[in-house]
Amino acid sequence: MSFITSPAADISLLDTSISRHFAQKWIWLGGIIALPIALPNILWQAQHHWPTYELLSNIAHSNKNVALNPVQFIAQQAVFLNPGTLPLWLAGLFWLFASSEGWRYRAIGIIYLVTLTEFIVLHGKSYYLAPAYPMLFAAGGVAAEQILAARLKWIKPVFLVAILGMGALCAPLVLPILSPDKLVAYMRAIHMEPPRTETSHTEALPQVFADQFGWEQMVGSVAHVYHHLRPEDEKRAAIFCQNYGEAGAIDFFGPKLGLPAPISGHQNYFFWGPRDWTGEVILVLDTSDEDERELFDSVEDLGQVVSSPWAMPFERRRHIYLCRDLKVSVREVWPRVKNWL
Repeated sequence: MSFITSPAADISLLDTSISRHFAQKWIWLGGIIALPIALPNILWQAQHHWPTYELLSNIAHSNKNVALNPVQFIAQQAVFLNPGTLPLWLAGLFWLFASSEGWRYRAIGIIYLVTLTEFIVLHGKSYYLAPAYPMLFAAGGVAAEQILAARLKWIKPVFLVAILGMGALCAPLVLPILSPDKLVAYMRAIHMEPPRTETSHTEALPQVFADQFGWEQMVGSVAHVYHHLRPEDEKRAAIFCQNYGEAGAIDFFGPKLGLPAPISGHQNYFFWGPRDWTGEVILVLDTSDEDERELFDSVEDLGQVVSSPWAMPFERRRHIYLCRDLKVSVREVWPRVKNWL
């Protein structure tokens, strides 16, 4: 989210001491410069019926994200940002509203609080707010210097050690420092793990790491099946993936294995369409063949994809189905595969 163009920024302008800047030419010059930068994205959104809004709306009405109450959401901010930095950004927020010097920059605090409220009400993921914190760290740095330099100089090294210590403790939770089995053991030992952000993830390995496993093995499975098709089928077969992760993996690993570009109805892949698929032959990655049997005259299960035991659980359950003879036209079926979630 852009904090310059967000509703939070608009609300902050209701403060008359801030809105007076509209009488100066520089803010209008900045707007003139910003417009051509933002215009291509705005036109693309309008042309495609505002997909970002559609995505956020679908997520809000689904059970995809873990729903957090206000206390849980705010508590996760401290976890994501390193608990040792909590006093720093809280001091920055307090300084913006309580200090005579910080009062000049209170629009930053207003933007933060309004955006925080937006994400809590709309059940956004707790890390969505991360881009807001550099401005609070800057304010907190000024506040810390004013308070500690004058009275409590000895706290500064203690505070620094606390930040570095908590950073070192949490580093394996966000960086690939440990092997998966050692990371699971480490989390158990320190009784800490990254907060879950999606309801579908219940495995021991945090999703940020689980999402990085199994892709190359999966593509290898698809390539093995693809190259064992009859020659006439291999030439005309498409590969359909259920999500952009699978499709992206085939786009990345597939060329060196001789695979064609995949097709998918998930998010932006939907806009790229069915490419040159004729509807005659297709390999579909799915957890069951229920949908495929409704759409095709022939469906054959060619086996489960090879994955990693550390991969996301639904990726480990994928099978490769060989489907022949679409019952309707490709043009008719394509809108039905759209998945904007």
